[in-house]
Amino acid sequence: MGSWILDQIIAIYYPVLAAIGVPVNLLTILILSRGECGLSKCITRYLVGMSMADLLVIITDVLLRTVIIVYFPRSFLNFTPVCSTNLVLAVVATLMSVWFTVAFTLDRFLAICYQNVKAKYCTERTATLIMGIVSVFSCLISVPWYFTMDPEFNMDHIPRGCVWKQAFLNLTSWASFELLTFSLIAWFPFFLLLLVNSLTARHILMSARVRRGLRGRNTGENDPEMENRRKSVVLLFCISGSFLLLWSTEVIYVFSERVFGTPYFKGSDFESVALMLQALSTCTNTAIYVLTQSKFREHMKSAVRYPIYLIVNLVKNRNAR
Repeated sequence: MGSWILDQIIAIYYPVLAAIGVPVNLLTILILSRGECGLSKCITRYLVGMSMADLLVIITDVLLRTVIIVYFPRSFLNFTPVCSTNLVLAVVATLMSVWFTVAFTLDRFLAICYQNVKAKYCTERTATLIMGIVSVFSCLISVPWYFTMDPEFNMDHIPRGCVWKQAFLNLTSWASFELLTFSLIAWFPFFLLLLVNSLTARHILMSARVRRGLRGRNTGENDPEMENRRKSVVLLFCISGSFLLLWSTEVIYVFSERVFGTPYFKGSDFESVALMLQALSTCTNTAIYVLTQSKFREHMKSAVRYPIYLIVNLVKNRNAR
């Protein structure tokens, strides 16, 4: 009974996620690209890159590989070469989304904990270079996934559907490659973010104690530097914390399945929930910006109100005639 209910939820969940995620991430990209949210160019570049990667994940993994294939099984997307290509694109987009988040976290770690390298490393140019390297690496390491699929059947001499090749399921070399990919997507980023955020939090606590001691506890004065740092830290911890929370079930599943071969999770509700939470992570950053960045919130309100304003004016003009 529980599995049936979860199947019904999944049937609604992914189409709704795609319908919300695509316009929300597009709007986020447009707002951040204008550079009017009070964030540094370096931070803005990372946030735009993360939103673009999340948008690609929604399009390739959620929309094309899940929604359209399930609801439109006879579309051209079900041709074997097409669905194999889309698998590669989904892996590329996921790697970019994950490692852009890691790169942003490392950038903020250096900016907060190592002020002497901030001016040299935490720049728009460095952010662009790092994201470019991550993108190229993601593409290169994802190409072999194209060769893991065989046609499910042939119709009019056209290969349709995608099923795993027997060699992919049986050969040790393919198993090692799969383990490497999942390590880069789930394990390494997850534990690296845990480590970096722990070090950042420790440094912040120590710095706050020192500054309070130097300024005195009863001065009643605001500390502008600590206030600016607080805003940056809140944004950092919300983004990386959201990632860690939503990816934790996927990390547990991948670890148990790929390392120990535990059959308990395979095909279980746990696996389905893990995939749902992982997909949800592509839409959470916009909510974080709205909650933590007042200028972004104002731009978002204006963007939402604008089409309503146009519709109201259009109706008024028609009624006036």
